[in-house]
Amino acid sequence: MSEHEQKPKETFKVRDVGSGGGARWRTYTALMTGERSFWALVKYEFIVSFVGAVPGALGLALRKALFPKVLGHVGRGVVFGRNVTIRHGKKIRIGDNVIVDDNCVLDAKGEDDSGITIGDNAFIGRNTIVYCKGGTIILGNNVNVGVNCDIYAKNHVAIGDNTMIAAYCYIMSGGQYDYTSAVPFYEQNSVSRGETRIGEACWLGAKVVVQDAVCIGDRSVIGAGAIVTKSVPEYSVAVGVPAQVVSKTQSDNE
Repeated sequence: MSEHEQKPKETFKVRDVGSGGGARWRTYTALMTGERSFWALVKYEFIVSFVGAVPGALGLALRKALFPKVLGHVGRGVVFGRNVTIRHGKKIRIGDNVIVDDNCVLDAKGEDDSGITIGDNAFIGRNTIVYCKGGTIILGNNVNVGVNCDIYAKNHVAIGDNTMIAAYCYIMSGGQYDYTSAVPFYEQNSVSRGETRIGEACWLGAKVVVQDAVCIGDRSVIGAGAIVTKSVPEYSVAVGVPAQVVSKTQSDNE
């Protein structure tokens, strides 16, 4: 098994909060904070509930001061918009001068993964979801993620420095199910075939889908609406469903 191939494993599930009887608060605490401490729950609820939706400059100042207390690392000059959801915050590391816009979700769920790392000067657009399910997500420096995007890691997702991702893109590592099995998909643990990697200085157009275990080389462009089912070499322009390379972003003489 290669470094980033992955066996099925148990992870926290949102639906688990609805079970457990008298221990539901512990399940909820584990889901949201990664801990089972009552005081961890109190701190999380106070910070997220009371400052998460505060509007204007006051809200920005309160979130700047208090959100680092439920996160693993927050650099200088980080801006959190309104109604940002944080789960397993101790496994989320954010560099300097990052903007996380309104209604985003940063979810580092999992018991044995390294969570979410966001590099310096990154931008996470409004309504975007960055979430792990026992995986790792690394966004490099100067990465710009547009509105309403979805980045999901059952295994490992890495996006290189200076890459731009337009609105409504979906990037995944995982989500593979055994459709030949008699076991319903609902009861299966999804698996990943390997790492999903997008290189440096790439540009993904609107509504691009990057499937599990696909690698896109440096300085490549993926046309709007493309579904990338296999790896794309560096300096390539790929379009269509499934995406096919149609040209280069620079000549071989450059």
